[in-house]
Amino acid sequence: MSADKVEKKYLPEFVYGAIDGTVTTFAVVAGAMGASLSSAVVLILGFANLFADGFSMAVSNYLSTKSHRELHVAQKSKCEDEDKDPKKTALATFSAFVLVGFIPLISFVLAFLFSWIEENQFKISIGLTALTFFLIGAAKGEVVGKHKLHSALETFFIGSAAAIIAFLVGYLLRAVA
Repeated sequence: MSADKVEKKYLPEFVYGAIDGTVTTFAVVAGAMGASLSSAVVLILGFANLFADGFSMAVSNYLSTKSHRELHVAQKSKCEDEDKDPKKTALATFSAFVLVGFIPLISFVLAFLFSWIEENQFKISIGLTALTFFLIGAAKGEVVGKHKLHSALETFFIGSAAAIIAFLVGYLLRAVA
């Protein structure tokens, strides 16, 4: 099996992890900003989400792939995913989740280094996240053989909906913070 085919075999896990990492991390950022929490709290919650949720997704992907493989072995049938290594699917998911999911936090990290970013850190995060939604959506379209722009817009709108919900929940609960 060629290296190109091996890489492509795990591309769906990478795309899935990247989309979920970006959506959930930005949802945490948006919720915290809606609640008017400090940048330090945004970073704490953001990084806690990034690694805990990334690990959870990786472990879930590992168990799902392993169960899928075991089911097909028990049924003595061959499926396309049977030759996927559960550890590699977990690694692809976790790597994408953490690497791409970090993007919504970049402006908050940079604000600690450059004070002039602080007043626009949420706007920068929104812009970077929107761009990421579009790029990952286009990549998803490529992987599944769908129209890239349609897939990019779909991912953007779904991600935006999650962010708006999180922001509104944070805003409505800001008095508790």
